[in-house]
Amino acid sequence: MIAGLKPYPAMKDSGVEWLGAVPEHWELRRTKTILKQRSQKGFPDEPLLAATQTKGVVRKEQYENRTVLALKDLHLLKLVCFGDFVISLRSFQGGIEYAHERGIISPAYTILYPNNPDIHDYLAYLFKSKPYVENLTLYVTGIRQGQNIDYVKLSRSELPLPPLPEQTAIVRYLDYMDKRIRKYIRAKQKLIKLLEEQKQAIIHRAVTRGLDPDVPLKPSGVEWLGDVPQHWEVTRLKGSVANIVIYTNKCETDEIYIALEHVESWTGKIRETKSDVSFDSQVKRFRSQDVLFGKLRPYLAKVTRPDRNGVCVGEFLVLRPCGNELLPGYLEQLIRSKPIIDAINASTFGAKMPRADWYFIGNMEQPIPPLPEQIAIIEYLKKATADIDTTIARGHREIELLREYRTRLIADVVTGKLDVREAAANLPDESESIDRSGVFSDNAEETETVLDEVPEEVEETLV
Repeated sequence: MIAGLKPYPAMKDSGVEWLGAVPEHWELRRTKTILKQRSQKGFPDEPLLAATQTKGVVRKEQYENRTVLALKDLHLLKLVCFGDFVISLRSFQGGIEYAHERGIISPAYTILYPNNPDIHDYLAYLFKSKPYVENLTLYVTGIRQGQNIDYVKLSRSELPLPPLPEQTAIVRYLDYMDKRIRKYIRAKQKLIKLLEEQKQAIIHRAVTRGLDPDVPLKPSGVEWLGDVPQHWEVTRLKGSVANIVIYTNKCETDEIYIALEHVESWTGKIRETKSDVSFDSQVKRFRSQDVLFGKLRPYLAKVTRPDRNGVCVGEFLVLRPCGNELLPGYLEQLIRSKPIIDAINASTFGAKMPRADWYFIGNMEQPIPPLPEQIAIIEYLKKATADIDTTIARGHREIELLREYRTRLIADVVTGKLDVREAAANLPDESESIDRSGVFSDNAEETETVLDEVPEEVEETLV
């Protein structure tokens, strides 16, 4: 059992497949008897809201230009009040969102509010719990970007409802545990960030100054680069690197498929990939040892060098050294150097989804040492950053395990698999307020999913 918690002494079959057995004294209520729909329009002066999977429904301005404006006619947008629940275009993927602000949102969304405001916080946890979210796929209609939840069908589904004092205990316990898990995750993230900065400093010095501290230097002529070893050549990247653009619709069985989410930022580590996949749209081919550079949001530093042939999404640049002047391993380290990433990021276009451009990258002047020095630098960096990489990987794994623990804990508690009444009663009193801005949120990551961020051609159909 999780954290020493025990199951309830008496259970009953709920008759609901995703829910299973529930405590004998819990009610089962149809969704429509607990929630009412809000469909009020004509509030153009209210602030615009954005629905997110980790922060709930918040002011759009918090995300600057990272969301698209749903409609130009603001009086057609729906009113959302504090504490409302919003079924958005992506709720079947991440759960029903909780509104932390009053404002207006897309008319395509379903706005709900509880008959009894006292059950807000329990429902906020329930609607983001893993079993409930997985259950939502049963109520999805439409295809691709047009998918949405059919609330008429969902309204007839049954929800578990503990007595109000028990809901209070559940929320208190989960708030307490979530707060501590978030605190630990933030500490780990801070450590990882410091280690990444340390690694970046090592890489940058090696690829711009070499390994000899006494080597004579010369001005590079590039402001952000500064001085470089006197015998190194400073040349435009496109003179020694080709941008490979070969499209296909198929990933063969002996190849790998890489999407942006498969590549870890800064480290270049490739996570789970797929083989023998067909695609509706074209993807790019790459060869083993090609360097893949994620041009979408380049500040994430999605740079990797696969050791197998494969295909990747079009958001990667496929870079291949040409001639004998530049080694793939050195190119990978060079282009991952933080000052270079920062310079590329400063050149991006697109307010909502900034993308790097090969024309700019190819014209960047880079320091290129002789081949023997490139080999020495590659070997040096492998050894100098090995322990850092190991510690970073361990930190990421610990964060992943904590998130898995939190997900399971919330699911087991809100569905009545674990009894937290005694544990909640024994918790210390805490005067500081609880930030319930996202049941599963521990920081505002760059990968934050903004649910309003859908193709504009889809938005046009929402009037």
